[in-house]
Amino acid sequence: MKIDWKRKLTSRKLWVAIAGLVTGLVIALGESEEAAQNVGGCIMSAASVVAYIVGEGLADSANTNTSKENQE
Repeated sequence: MKIDWKRKLTSRKLWVAIAGLVTGLVIALGESEEAAQNVGGCIMSAASVVAYIVGEGLADSANTNTSKENQE
């Protein structure tokens, strides 16, 4: 079974799960809750950027394919 990485990387559920895991690990390793919140916030910010880049790439790819079909 092939994994659809584009879909996975744009999944909000995936990024919330990653942020929750890392935040929990930060607290378990003895850091403050404030540090954990900062790490979680950074992960979610990065997730927004990744989702935007992948989404725009998919849109551009679809537009390129449509343009090629119209030219033929």
